[in-house]
Amino acid sequence: MTSKKMWFLGRLMHRHKRLSQLSSFFRSASCAAEGAVAPPVDSSVTAEQAVRLWAQHFTLHGISEPLLSSQYIIAHVLGKKTFEGVDRRQLKDPLTDTQTVSVWNLCTKRLTSMPVQYVIEEWDFRDLTLKMKPPVFIPRPETEELVGLVLENLRLIRGESYGADLRCLEVGVGSGAISLSLLHSIPQLRVFALDQSQAAVCLTMENANRLGLQDRLEVQQLDVMGDSDALLSKCGPVHFLVSNPPYLLTQEMQSLQTEIVRFEDHAALDGGLDGLSVIRSILVLASELLIERGRVYLEVAQCHPPVIRQMIEETMPGLLYLETRCDLSNRPRFCIIQRRA
Repeated sequence: MTSKKMWFLGRLMHRHKRLSQLSSFFRSASCAAEGAVAPPVDSSVTAEQAVRLWAQHFTLHGISEPLLSSQYIIAHVLGKKTFEGVDRRQLKDPLTDTQTVSVWNLCTKRLTSMPVQYVIEEWDFRDLTLKMKPPVFIPRPETEELVGLVLENLRLIRGESYGADLRCLEVGVGSGAISLSLLHSIPQLRVFALDQSQAAVCLTMENANRLGLQDRLEVQQLDVMGDSDALLSKCGPVHFLVSNPPYLLTQEMQSLQTEIVRFEDHAALDGGLDGLSVIRSILVLASELLIERGRVYLEVAQCHPPVIRQMIEETMPGLLYLETRCDLSNRPRFCIIQRRA
């Protein structure tokens, strides 16, 4: 056998031994819920191998989206947003000791069903990167569509300049995704935002400060269902109101994924028996706070638009239901409502 073949065979045997050691480690590791899974000792591993091994381990433990979870975490440790953004050569290099420890610590958190957004402590929303912390609600892709709808609608109404004075109220600010994205896109805009959760208020302000948008944003811990008088006294007339409120029916809460039930704020999801408890309060508030022809933009469950339309037509003469918009999956998802002149 030539020396070249012997060298190649040795490399294959070394790699096989290393993967066997890592696989053995995974088989014997304790469940993450019982304690952290320590990184392997004296077993170097490449980013590519770590992705594959952790994806297998996530699958074994019933973690949703096992491959994507592994890729996002390891890309984050390597300083990239996505796995596709990692240089192909870097994927084949052994992880440093520090990187290995980080990967193992973060993947161990994911083994508890903690959402990836909380694991890596950040997530992109449109063109912003936001800090994420449990239990503050994680913004979904549909909410990016809501922001796009608001911006498109405002341009049609007010033109590209939007006017010198534009004021918005957001109900249920969460991580600040909607308000901060709107502030980032509209330099003239000022936002008053509220949330019943102090954790959400704090996280929104942290994100606002990081993005340099804090001067045009006021955030208060208020419950739209119980603090309406206080809200009316603190927030002046606004040109539009936007909200991704809790809209799940209470009975639907039982069927949510484990990672949502275990880590995200239930109050940001549960909309009551019919999913409309918070939405009703928002519409009453809109009648008080919107300027004439001011608009409400809501993200709702796909069963809600006709119900909301009927509710407005029968019980809210100060409001006019304008239209329903569908999301990218063609589900009726967004309601546009206007205050009558």
